[in-house]
Amino acid sequence: MLILLPMDSENVQEAKLTRVAEAKVWAQVCVEEGEVVETLHNEKFDGFEKWSECVVVTNDGEGIMDFFNMSMMVLVAHTQRSIDDIVEAYLFRELHDLAY
Repeated sequence: MLILLPMDSENVQEAKLTRVAEAKVWAQVCVEEGEVVETLHNEKFDGFEKWSECVVVTNDGEGIMDFFNMSMMVLVAHTQRSIDDIVEAYLFRELHDLAY
């Protein structure tokens, strides 16, 4: 699964999930068999070689229509902010599905 995250920094250890409009960088996290295999960064959410399957946002009020138009699943992380916490919440199905 390729998960797209709007982040406030490229530093994986310190980066926190941020609002889509405030993203300084986008992280694409590849999760296979419950493990993070790779984390890539890009200035644009659509600048990755492989298409992301879902995007994680901070709240229900985010501007997410572009992601829906690209057929991405949109998940909401209300409290999780670090990449590790978001991946763990994804694996345990603790992220909320946002559907229009």
